Amino acid sequence: MIAGPTASGKSALALALAEAVGGTVINADSQQLYRELRLLTARPSAQEEARTPHRLFGVLAGDDVCSAQRWREMAERAIRESLAAGRLPILCGGTGFYLKAMLEGLSPMPEIPAAVREAVRARVEAEGPAAAHARLAAVDPESAARIAPADRQRIARALEVFEASGETLTRWRTAPPAGPPAGMRFAVVMLAPPRAALVERIEARFDAMMAAGALEEVRALRAAGLPEDAPVWKAVGARDLAAAIRGDRSLEAAVADAKTATRQYAKRQATWLRRQIVADVALTEQFSEKLIDHTLSFLRESGLTA
Repeated sequence: MIAGPTASGKSALALALAEAVGGTVINADSQQLYRELRLLTARPSAQEEARTPHRLFGVLAGDDVCSAQRWREMAERAIRESLAAGRLPILCGGTGFYLKAMLEGLSPMPEIPAAVREAVRARVEAEGPAAAHARLAAVDPESAARIAPADRQRIARALEVFEASGETLTRWRTAPPAGPPAGMRFAVVMLAPPRAALVERIEARFDAMMAAGALEEVRALRAAGLPEDAPVWKAVGARDLAAAIRGDRSLEAAVADAKTATRQYAKRQATWLRRQIVADVALTEQFSEKLIDHTLSFLRESGLTA
């Protein structure tokens, strides 16, 4: 498992390790699941994906909601398929809750019948998020306090759990987690480069994204007509560039805002990962060939590869 904040070099390290040991890179980034914004989410390029097997990259439509439980189930299948093919599974991403879900498991959740899900979501759409949030507050005030009044997806999720089970999402979440998948153990490599180096990489990477066509990606996403609360719109920088396309702010200001948002996001990621994920090895230098060699040595010492 390779974890770290955005722009820390996770994808490059994962690719290098996969090529060196015969591995499969498995996505653990919530935004790289979506197919519409390859550039803006820093998804591996088609050329990089062709160099070694990649799984769970660009596999969902932008309005398809993916919970941590759903990701874990998809990732577990990808891990077992990789092992069956004789390849080392390499989970790579910075979505801390996904990584924690794999390492520790999640509290059990009820099965939601399709009819219940469709009815709840149709009602949320019909009455609007504010009214749905008020309805949630009446039955599950703890969840309502955690969920923003405009977040249709999470409001609907909490309501459908209550409708299907008669118990609140809060009560379900207090149940003890299930632990890691049966028979699996994980070696965690944490990338934590110096803040100054990370900021420099963020700035340079966003400039490269823009040069490669990130603005056109967002323009195409707007043209696709996905709702504003679709998960893909949570990609850092997407709303800023959309504002420039609409003419609400200059492109220069939008890019500056997106870079600021990315720096803030990286800081939040680093803090969360440091507090929540126990690393077997922490790499505190800027990404380089030296880090690849260091990580390969760690994998061999751990018995994960020959």
